[in-house]
Amino acid sequence: MRIAIVDYNMGNLASVKNAFIKIGAKSNIEKDAEKLKNYDKIILPGVGAFGDAVEHLKEYGMDEAIKEFVKSGKPLLGICLGMQLLFDKSYEFGEHVGLGLIPGEVVPFDRNRFEHRLKVPHMGWNELFVQKDTPLFKDMPKAFYLYFVHSYHAVCEEEFVIGKTIYGYEFVSAVQRENIFGLQPHPEKSHDNGLKILKNFTEI
Repeated sequence: MRIAIVDYNMGNLASVKNAFIKIGAKSNIEKDAEKLKNYDKIILPGVGAFGDAVEHLKEYGMDEAIKEFVKSGKPLLGICLGMQLLFDKSYEFGEHVGLGLIPGEVVPFDRNRFEHRLKVPHMGWNELFVQKDTPLFKDMPKAFYLYFVHSYHAVCEEEFVIGKTIYGYEFVSAVQRENIFGLQPHPEKSHDNGLKILKNFTEI
């Protein structure tokens, strides 16, 4: 099995690779879009602004390569910003078009919905509540803690939602559309729970 960690100059790639080492899985940090089709699974990480990420994906030719990979039916996992890129668009510093692999959009946390304004970014450990059976959460409890760092979150139809989290209000923290998976939290920073998720992904 060959796992590619997509390198488009927007992610903490070493920590993701180290997490796969911990679970005994081999992965490569891949910068060549042409080579993505040779892999069995893809991880799309991401840290930073949505608009910059989209430009970098296009610059490296990764946007079309990722779409072609998904058409093959092989599994893709987007992490944090990588999950957000799976959607149609984001309103982070303007309006930006995403990969369009899952219908939906990415919006800022609404700080003013409560008497005490939400502290943004949402940072630290929080619970993910599983919404439906999925191979990504195989043999895991219905709720478990993962590590989050983000100021924006996805909004999409319930049919794609496999996990939700509460930070002031309930938001989507994990998604799936057939062979496409997305996690808002960082599994590579989430100790045993995160490693279990990555292990499950290698077995899909």
